[in-house]
Order: sequence, then C-alpha cells, then structure tokens
Amino acid sequence: MGRLFGTDGIRGIANTELGCDKAMTIGRATATVLSKGLEKRPTVIIGSDTRASSEMLGAAVSAGICSAGANVIMLGVVPTPAIAYLVNLFEADAGIMISASHNPFEYNGIKIFNSEGFKLPDELEEEIEDIILGVEDADREIPTGGEIGRISYRYDAISLYRDHVKKSTDRSFEGLNIAIDCANGSASVSAEKLFVELGANVHMLSNHPNGTNINKNCGSTHMERLQKYVVDNKLDCGLAFDGDADRFLCVDEKGNVIDGDIIMAICSLDMKKNGRLSQNTVVGTIMTNFGFTKFCEEQDIKFIATKVGDRFVLEEMNLCGYALGGEQSGHIIFREYATTGDGQLTAVQLLSIMVKENKRLSELAAVMTKAPQTMINLTISANGKRLFYTDAAIKKAMDEATEELGASGRIVVRPSGTEPLIRVMVEGNDGDLIDKIAKRVASVIESRLGNK
Repeated sequence: MGRLFGTDGIRGIANTELGCDKAMTIGRATATVLSKGLEKRPTVIIGSDTRASSEMLGAAVSAGICSAGANVIMLGVVPTPAIAYLVNLFEADAGIMISASHNPFEYNGIKIFNSEGFKLPDELEEEIEDIILGVEDADREIPTGGEIGRISYRYDAISLYRDHVKKSTDRSFEGLNIAIDCANGSASVSAEKLFVELGANVHMLSNHPNGTNINKNCGSTHMERLQKYVVDNKLDCGLAFDGDADRFLCVDEKGNVIDGDIIMAICSLDMKKNGRLSQNTVVGTIMTNFGFTKFCEEQDIKFIATKVGDRFVLEEMNLCGYALGGEQSGHIIFREYATTGDGQLTAVQLLSIMVKENKRLSELAAVMTKAPQTMINLTISANGKRLFYTDAAIKKAMDEATEELGASGRIVVRPSGTEPLIRVMVEGNDGDLIDKIAKRVASVIESRLGNK
C-alpha cells in the first residue's frame, strides 16, 4: 500500500507529478472500481479548492470518469467536507475533491469518498492503484455512443452545505465579534455568510483567492496575522481554516493559538456534560499532546491514540461508535454530523460552547495545559523518505533521544503522508531539553538523507 495514495489521497506538484494524463487515469480507474456491482450508470460529484490547477485537474478527472461510462456532477469550489456530506445527499456513487489541503499552491491532490461520504479503505485504493499502474489489465469494453458519461453542473452545493452546518447548533452568535481567516481557499465561498447568518459580527481575512495565494502566509498554517488582528481589534476570537476547510484552528481574545488538542478538550468536556460523548471516549493520534492525555485522566475520559491521519481516527471511531476524534492540526470529526474533518462545523461547535457557557475562549481553553512540545519539519525527497526506515544512524539518534528523555518525555519521528517532509516531534517537561534533542535528531536526519 502507499504507491500513489498517501494518508489523504493522491498528491503532487500539479502538471508534473500530478498531471492531466494521470488525473484522467485516476478518474477512469475510480469510476471502474466504484461501479462494480451497480445496476445503474454511476454518478460522481466533483468539487475543488481555489488553486490555479484545480479546474484543469477537475476537467481531466471528469473526462476519465465519463470515458468509463459514469456521469459527473461538477460543484465548483467547495470545502472538502461539503463533498463528504453532499455525496450522500445527492445519492451519488462517489465524491472527488481536487485539493492539496494545507500544501502550497503549486501542489494539488485528488481525494476520493465513497457513496456514504467516507474516505476509501485501503483495499479499494489498491484496486484503483492497480488499474492506474497497469498491474490489472484494463481489458474492458470501452463505452461508446450513448454509453459515454455526461457532465452536468449544480450551483446549490454551498447553500446546502451551509444549511447542514447551521443545523448543528441551536445557538445564536449574536454579540460575538470574530475574525475569519479563509486561507484564500474553499472557506472563502462559505464562511462569511455562514457565520453572519448565525448572528456573528465578522471581520474577513484572506478571502480573495487568485489561484496562487491559497495558504500563503495565512490560514491555519500561518496564524500570526490573525493573532495580531484579533488583539488589535479587541475581538472575541479568530477562526482559521486551511485551503480546503477541513482543518480549523483558532485564536483566543488574548492572541493565543488554540490548537486541535485544546479544541477537543473543550468539546469533549461539553459533550460529556450533555451525554453526547459516546462511551466516554475521545480518539486522537500518536501526535496528540501529553497535556490532552492528562486532561482525559483528570476528567475520567478514555483516550485512544491511532496512527497520524484523520482517516485512521475515523476508522477507530466507526469501529466502536465513538462520537469525537481528531488531530492536533485541527482535523476534528463530530461523528453525529460528519464523516470527515470539518473546519467550519468544528468552529460552530466551539462558538456554541462559548455562547452557552458565557465564557471567553481563554477561560474555556484553561481546562487543558499543554506539555512543552517541539516540532521540526525537514524537507526530504521521496527516496530519502524511503531510506529513513532503514538508516542505522538515524535509529541510533532516536534511541539515544528516547533514553535521554526517559519516562518524562517522548520522541516521534515520521515521514509526512501529504508532503515531502519528515517531522521530528519531541515532547517533555523541560522545554530547553526537548528543543536540544529535536535539533540534534533533525541534524542527523538532514545529514543522512538531505541530499538523497
């Protein structure tokens, strides 16, 4: 597994690593695999973020789908969670999102959802990969004439998705003064009207996409401007989304960043109080901060850690019927309302708690104290990422770091599933010590893999 699909679809530099030929093949392979056993002509909905390459790749994927005899409904620019919601509402057989999420604009990607709005399991991804890579002989009857798929368009996707998110709360946000950073991405078409209709007074930032400014010094990966804006304008909080709006982080009234772990702490405590926290359990990942683990112990909440990736969090949630899960990066899943991480839905849930409790965000965030944590991201080639797993010097550096940290800390080093990066995360009680260890291990990795 993992030849083409990463933890969140297929990604690469648009028009080189992910070009039109490959996108068309992905579309054809997806339609072929997901139409097995259907007695009707399959339908696939397609949406995209605001990248310059999204229209090109969306057209290529659509052509591939139609060439396999399936129909396409184009939705235009939408958030990724809108695809996950609408595929079921429209009774489509699959949904595809053209997006590279939080990555820079030159990247793009293809995320695939099944008819129920879930990301595909490994076995279906492997079937699609086999067709794309020619492992499975595509010796099938080629549709011609009236059997070729058709493309249609719907223009109500955003309003239907927005109505869905609004129904997740019975609170009015009247009186709240908030800033919203749309990352010049998908939230630009939905967030302002959503929060205005819920009653908030909004200040919009980075909501004018031009095809090349998505995630550029803005959004959930670059919070500095939002932090300053909230403090300078004395606002109640700031909301930050990533390029396709499936992630959400925020800023409290003091300018402090509230990450996914703290958001989950606030929401899990509220859900427990109201009997909505199924089996009194929250699902996170191995990157979840120690502070959240301690919070769960104090609040008598069970915590389960999975591999990094919201798909793995969701798999665990679905396996046992858990209601809340997510990642530090801001992928939060409220299973009562969604089948994937949804930034705007998460923001609505958090603001609803603020209104209900009549508390500032900083007061709510005080329920959890984060343990010191250092993260270093190293740009490494695909070949270097592969060599990481067998390099003896890197393993030795990690073992030494683990021994030095002892029981009071931990180190997690892993290749990113969505970017050409290796992430070094060190956590512990001593901030200076973890910084020193993180830099030391990162230096070894860079010296061993940086030029490979």
